[in-house]
Amino acid sequence: MAAAFLTHLAQGRVEVRSAGSAPADSVNPAVVEAMHEVGIDLAAQTPKLLTTEAVRASDVVITMGCGDACPVFPGKRYLDWKLDDPAGQGVEAVRPIRDAIEARVRTLLDETLRDETLLDETLRDGTLRGDLPPAEG
Repeated sequence: MAAAFLTHLAQGRVEVRSAGSAPADSVNPAVVEAMHEVGIDLAAQTPKLLTTEAVRASDVVITMGCGDACPVFPGKRYLDWKLDDPAGQGVEAVRPIRDAIEARVRTLLDETLRDETLLDETLRDGTLRGDLPPAEG
């Protein structure tokens, strides 16, 4: 759900990967239904196994209780979101989980885009490092 929200809300401004340390064979039908209610179609999605390559290629890694099964690399931002597991739950139980995930994704996206904007402005002004000239334009 987090990857689907991020993909939907970011509108191509970030690259999104989704994987799990012990993925199911298919997406929980209650999750598909709950996401469909907010206009996001997960019907064709399939769970993927988390790989060290995916983590290595990421700037931000969001975990949801994978513990020692998730690879850790220096220089990455790790967030462990404590949420109820939607596995085996009906749509009534999935909705509040979906809503909590959406709120966290919106906050993360706002922070990430704000940080990128500040970095872009700093680089454009040449104030990040003394040897960077100001951008012309």
